Amino acid sequence: MDMMGPMWMMIAVLAILGGLKWVLRRVNWWVYETQLGDKRHALPPGDLGWPFIGNMWFFLRAFRSNDPDSFIGSFVSRFGHTGIYKAFMFGNPSVIVTTPETCKRVLNDDDAFKPGWPTSTVELIGKKSFIGISYYEHKRLRHLTAASINGHEALSVYLPYIEENVVCSLEKWSEMGEMEFLTHLRMLTFRIIMFIFLSSESEEVMAALEKEYTDLNHGVRSMAINVPGFAYYKALKARKKLVAVFQSVVNERRNERKTKKWLKKEDMLDALMEVKDEKGETLEDEEIIDIMLMYLNAGHESSAHTTMWATIFLQQHPHFLQKAKAEQERIVKERSTTKKGLTLMEIREMKYLSKVIDETLRLVTFSLTVFREALTDVSINGYAIPKGWKILVWFRSIHLDPQIYPNPKEFNPSRWDDYAAKASTFLPFGAGSRLCPGNDLAKLEIAIFLHHFLLNYELDRVNPESRVLYLPHTRPADNCLARIKRHNTFSTQER
Repeated sequence: MDMMGPMWMMIAVLAILGGLKWVLRRVNWWVYETQLGDKRHALPPGDLGWPFIGNMWFFLRAFRSNDPDSFIGSFVSRFGHTGIYKAFMFGNPSVIVTTPETCKRVLNDDDAFKPGWPTSTVELIGKKSFIGISYYEHKRLRHLTAASINGHEALSVYLPYIEENVVCSLEKWSEMGEMEFLTHLRMLTFRIIMFIFLSSESEEVMAALEKEYTDLNHGVRSMAINVPGFAYYKALKARKKLVAVFQSVVNERRNERKTKKWLKKEDMLDALMEVKDEKGETLEDEEIIDIMLMYLNAGHESSAHTTMWATIFLQQHPHFLQKAKAEQERIVKERSTTKKGLTLMEIREMKYLSKVIDETLRLVTFSLTVFREALTDVSINGYAIPKGWKILVWFRSIHLDPQIYPNPKEFNPSRWDDYAAKASTFLPFGAGSRLCPGNDLAKLEIAIFLHHFLLNYELDRVNPESRVLYLPHTRPADNCLARIKRHNTFSTQER
């Protein structure tokens, strides 16, 4: 009989804990679903998770493991291949879409969906940046900046500068011994985007800014906990420092423009300071700074990471490397003796290298998702998305879908031979009106680097089995610690 007391007490405790768990698991349902009335019955299948944190714990756990796709995999295993699931992500009731059809609808319907980035992300990147402004503001500013980033004339101007920096950097790195390949690639691509925006090449300024951008990015996809020791807290401090630097640059440029000796620099900052709306009004400093902060971030991170992975993948697959290298050798040998350096026409002749870049973009999927918000009640595939709910367009699921890409986790540029990606099955830069405005510039940078690397260098990784991290972006834990070796088998001056 003496044993019955503790046993019943244990049963009671377990019952209480079970009841508490049941209640906690229903809190988000009660707060966000019951108010929808009958519409809640048409919501996509899914799970809103725990109060406040929702599904974020499971998301972070998956992306800090060796199997990031287990996050979406858990939805598929529990609710089937519906391609659309309800969840609670980044502090909001959300719908995750994972198929080409659902993604296409969300990305292209500007009447039903607007940018829906988490408040924490907008705080970091900027309320006046492209992710925080209205459709009409975005359209106007994109029209201004796109030609200066992606236009044929602009790319022709940037090409010699990019090539010169690539050649010099590779030569310098080959003499350094062990170095973090990714870190130095990021400095290279940051120098390029700084030149485009600010005509600036100060090594000290660039090193300081790039370090702050590293902290900023670690906070973008973290939980918004503004407490010392957390990534978001550190990211907010980084943004404050970046804004202070850019404000001083804008102030200096404004003062220069008031003097008689001012010479127009023809960079993006000059363009932003001169643009006027239909009322003849110019942009405020906050708008200029947020746009610069966004562009300088996006303009170097994706290019550097994709370049690193393309280099790694080619080194891991000698057959593909030799095929890509042979193409580059042919292009140089066919070049007129009167020409020096690459041209846009030669870049466009790099058909196989383009497949290498596309395959890297697909396999790595630098941006795993983008955010939208429903402007009104929307129905997709028979499921209701309530007004105000966030939509996460999950690119990673599409790029790694075996029904679209057989053996999706295998690096195989030849899969693009005679293959035209169907609508919304290849989304490395997004789609619709919010397509990344710097996509052509990014691919140009990657192609120029790989051209010179393939002809004259090889990568010797110190830790080829280094663990892969997936947040904020996919990268080796050691930032690709390696040696760059010059093999001197081919010269771009040979004919």
